[in-house]
Amino acid sequence: MARLFTALIKPASSVCNMRCRYCFYADEARSRAVANYGLMTADTLERLVEKAFAYATGPVSFAFQGGEPTLAGLDFYKALMAFEKKHNARRLPVSNAIQTNGLLMDGAWARFLHDNRFLVGLSMDGYGALHDSLRPDAAGGGTFARACEAAALMTKYGVDFNILCVVSGPVARHGEKVYRYFRNHRFNYLQFIPCLDPLEAEPGEWSLTAADYGRFLRETFALYYDDFMSGRPVSVRQFDNYVGMLLGQPPESCGMSGVCANYFTIEGDGSVYPCDFYVLDEWKMGNINTDSIQDMADSEAARRFVEVSRPVNEKCAACRWLPLCRGGCRRNREPIAENALNQFCPAYEAFFDYAYEGLRRIAAAVQGRR
Repeated sequence: MARLFTALIKPASSVCNMRCRYCFYADEARSRAVANYGLMTADTLERLVEKAFAYATGPVSFAFQGGEPTLAGLDFYKALMAFEKKHNARRLPVSNAIQTNGLLMDGAWARFLHDNRFLVGLSMDGYGALHDSLRPDAAGGGTFARACEAAALMTKYGVDFNILCVVSGPVARHGEKVYRYFRNHRFNYLQFIPCLDPLEAEPGEWSLTAADYGRFLRETFALYYDDFMSGRPVSVRQFDNYVGMLLGQPPESCGMSGVCANYFTIEGDGSVYPCDFYVLDEWKMGNINTDSIQDMADSEAARRFVEVSRPVNEKCAACRWLPLCRGGCRRNREPIAENALNQFCPAYEAFFDYAYEGLRRIAAAVQGRR
């Protein structure tokens, strides 16, 4: 079996030109000894690329997040292209992706992303007033207009992009309006990511409750179902995964698999962690500058990270929806050592009770078309 390699890279560490109200990574950075590891150097980037192609025997994937990854500068990504060409002697398949708030997007960026076949995730939390209330810039100003400009530029240059929307409490309470906004503006590839509460803290103003999340899932699925059946499908990653699972496919979204895997999450200084949600001192696996990928994959931190995610809560084990829900993302099952129930369990129960037959009908239609 081919050995794949996927890296989630933070080339600007926790540095960002926005101050999102709910930012989980700002909280995560404050919870470790070094909050900001600085910009990744070209030397560290080249070591990462060289080691990735030496380790893998199958597809290699580099995805860039932040903070805000465009703050590393366009020349950083031009160097990435040169390093990939230099070190991919076996011509392994390689893909590149970047998640951005779009504030620095201009024609040069859009042209580069198109020409080098980057898949782009653009962060946008629904329509204007809602987005601006949640995603201000560093000066406290709104960012919705600039996100829209970024989307228009990428459309003009033919960049492949999707929308990533964080489902905070305010977004969840306007689910139908948010979905309709995206669909009506022809944003047909959507990711809805549930908002994370700060580590070891009480829920706050932007927190997502199970009741609100359950309502959001039902409202958006109803529209997703109607659009599919009307012949104008909109891709919603979570719902697409459930349909695929009903067709016997493994989920491609790691939080839906039921057991954690080690995704190499690489900070600005080259430090490596098993997951974007756990870039914390206790889970450090090594450093790409000094350690081999194999040694980090075999490390005690990597082994322990997977093992602690395996136990299944008693209620989950007896639940009819376990084959689809699989207990949900481990980050929503903290404290993991106590085998806690997923905080969104009531949301998932209500959603599957409501949506299962619709999911099954979509799956049957997809199977029939094949």
